Amino acid sequence: MSSVPSLKVETLIDVDDAELIDRSRNQPEAFSGIYERHARRLWGYVARRLGPDAADDIVSETFLIAFRRRGDYDLTRADAGPWLFGIAVRLVGNHWRSEIRMQRAFARSGFEPLVTEALDERVADAVTAKAQGPRLATALAALSERDREPLLLRTWGGMSCKEIGDVLDIPVGTVRSRVHRARRTLRAALGSSCAV
Repeated sequence: MSSVPSLKVETLIDVDDAELIDRSRNQPEAFSGIYERHARRLWGYVARRLGPDAADDIVSETFLIAFRRRGDYDLTRADAGPWLFGIAVRLVGNHWRSEIRMQRAFARSGFEPLVTEALDERVADAVTAKAQGPRLATALAALSERDREPLLLRTWGGMSCKEIGDVLDIPVGTVRSRVHRARRTLRAALGSSCAV
């Protein structure tokens, strides 16, 4: 029998993410506390990137991967948010790369899929749910991934520069410069009315 005390809902306030993950190694149900703390924020970020349907899938997959890898979690990190966002960012990137490969294959083959909207229109649809319209979507799509990701984690994910650095495994100064460069590029593309 394990000597680990059972997890009670009222104790969730008293423990950090690292302790919940540690407990979940022997009591898998403890991992639900990680989900309760981070799912909404993660879903909001992914939904703004890919739309609500894809967000459901990506967030589910993020927590499945996190649950499977919980034994590898660095227990010196009290906040699991950057770890979860790191997983989600990779999944979002895989989704985009898959979309781009599919569009290129359609272009090479001449095959027109049943859904004929261009990739830029899909980006615009995903972004316009909470943003300033197709011009912003086009400008965001034109940013390099290395500049776009920190900007979106900052503005849509509500993350600090330190958290973004943890997610992307880059120094905080690099995060700041990439966010600044992305904002400057967007302002140039959209004019002074850009509020990023």
